[in-house]
Amino acid sequence: MVNILYFASLRETFGQAQEQVPAQFRTVGELVQSLAERGEQWRTHLLESNAIQVAVNHDIAHRETPIKAGDEVAFFPPVTGG
Repeated sequence: MVNILYFASLRETFGQAQEQVPAQFRTVGELVQSLAERGEQWRTHLLESNAIQVAVNHDIAHRETPIKAGDEVAFFPPVTGG
């Protein structure tokens, strides 16, 4: 299984803070594509938005980043400071 975490506005939009999915995806991009098939909000926020950040096992990741069973994939909106 792959553990997925959703932070901030994504948690509110998707109605969940975390979930587990089967470890059938080779990359972050494949996982994102599968999640985007859940509906318009998923597609808009995960696939069409360039602002969403992704981390795999606490390291910033990209669509090409490999994932495997036991990994933690976190999705979060950009963070601003002040």
